Amino acid sequence: MNTILLQPTDVLFFRDGRPMTGSLSGHGAAWPMPNVINAAFHAALHRSGFGDEAHSHRRGACGVYGEDARRDRKFGSLVTAGPFPVRDAGAWFFPRPQDLQDATLQSGLLPTDSFKSDQSSLSNPLRYAVASRLPPTKNSGAKTWLSRLAFEDYLSAASSAVLDRALADHMIDDSEIFDREHAIGIGIDPETGSQDGASFYSAHYLRLRDAWQLGVCASAEDKEFKHEHHGNDLIAALLNGGEHQIVVGGQQRVCSAKSVTGTAVPMPRGRTDWFNERNTKFLVKWILLSPAVWPGIAEDTARKINAHPGGWLPNWITPHNGDVLLKAGDRIRLGNESREAWRRRTRQQGNIAAKLVSAIVSKPLVVTGWSLPDEGGANDSERSGGAQSAHLAVPAGAVYYFEADSAEEARKLAAALNWHGNDAEATTIRNRRSALLGEKGFGLGVCGTWDFFADVAGRSNK
Repeated sequence: MNTILLQPTDVLFFRDGRPMTGSLSGHGAAWPMPNVINAAFHAALHRSGFGDEAHSHRRGACGVYGEDARRDRKFGSLVTAGPFPVRDAGAWFFPRPQDLQDATLQSGLLPTDSFKSDQSSLSNPLRYAVASRLPPTKNSGAKTWLSRLAFEDYLSAASSAVLDRALADHMIDDSEIFDREHAIGIGIDPETGSQDGASFYSAHYLRLRDAWQLGVCASAEDKEFKHEHHGNDLIAALLNGGEHQIVVGGQQRVCSAKSVTGTAVPMPRGRTDWFNERNTKFLVKWILLSPAVWPGIAEDTARKINAHPGGWLPNWITPHNGDVLLKAGDRIRLGNESREAWRRRTRQQGNIAAKLVSAIVSKPLVVTGWSLPDEGGANDSERSGGAQSAHLAVPAGAVYYFEADSAEEARKLAAALNWHGNDAEATTIRNRRSALLGEKGFGLGVCGTWDFFADVAGRSNK
C-alpha cells in the first residue's frame, strides 16, 4: 500500500451529525473518521481525469443490482486505512488500548474469574468481568495516543529501556497534536454563492500543531488502468512521486498529500505466537486500531441466517455462547478461482476453536454522511441525495478477550484478527474485521496476550 502524509494548508473541519444552529457549535474539531479520508481520496480520483481509463462497475453489491445495469461506477478498488497522527514525518501514533489506565504500558484492567457469571449482569456471551488492579484516582495519567514503538512494547508485555527513560514522548494527548479554534460563519446561498442574509453559525475547527501530519495508507489497484511508471496503482499515479492537493473534510479545506518511501505498512504488528496459558486455554486479546461497525441482523430461515444483535458484539461471534465463527486457513481468493469456487472452498474450512469471554468497550461513535443528488441513481434515495444511514461504531482502543482451545488455535485466531495476518513484515492489510466499511479503514486490529486478575504479581488484595 502507499503510505501518504497529509499536511493541511489551513484549519480543517470534520463535522458530525449534530446541528450548527442557535447556541450549538459545530463539532468539527474531532479527529476525522476513516470514512472521511476515504471519501477525500475517492473525490480526488474523480478529479484526476483517470475515469476514462479506469474499470467501470455496476451499482449495488452482493449480486443485487438496480434496475439500470449500466457500468457507471468508478474507483471501486480504493481501500484506505487511517488517518493516524504522525510526528516529524516518522513517528506514527495510535489510539490507546482501553485496558491501559495509567502512565505505563502495563494493563490496569484485567478479567477476573472470582465470581459466578450467572449471578452477574454481564451481557451474553461474556464470562468474566473486568477489574482494576490500580487504586482509585481522579487523575489516571493515561493519555489518548501511543507511538507505534510503545504500542508494540505493550503488546509484547515488555517495556524497553528507551521507553522507560522517555515514555512522555511516546504517550500523548489530543492537545499535543492539534488545537480547537472557534469561529463565526455566515450562511451561503447555494444558487448565488453569496451570503444568504439570514443565517449565522458558530463552529469549531481543527488546527494541527507544527511537525504533525495525518498519516494514511491507501491503494487502488485497477485492473484496466495502466500507467507507464505506476502500473495499475491509481493512488501512486495520482501522487506521481510528488505532492498533490486533496480536499479533506467539509468547507473545501485543502491538504498537501505526499507519498512516503517504503513498502511496509507503518502500523504496529500484533502477536502471532506465544500466548499465555491457563487451565489448558490459551489467552488472546484483540485491540482495535480503528473503529468497527457490527450491525444487527434479522433472522432469515430461507437463507439460513441467524439473528445477531450486533452493536458491541462482532458479527463473527455466536451471541449465546461466544464461539468464534472465523475460518481457519487462507481465505484469499486465487487469481483464476471463480467466486463460487472460492466460497465453496471457504465454507469447507473449519471454524477456529476459541470463545469470546470478556471485553472492554466504551461509548459508541456515530458514523454519518451526506450524499449529493445523483440523477442517474438506482433508486429514489440516490437520486434525491441527503443524509446517509447512521451507524454506531465501536471506538478504537476497545479490547476483546478470547480463550483458545490450544496453542495452534490461538495462532490461527491471531492470524485471523491481526490486520497483517501472521506476516512479520506486512506490505498490505489482510484482515478488516468490521462487517461494514472495512474498505474505508474500519475494523483494523492487533493481538496480544493477557492474564487473569489473580495471576498478576504485585496486585493489591484490598
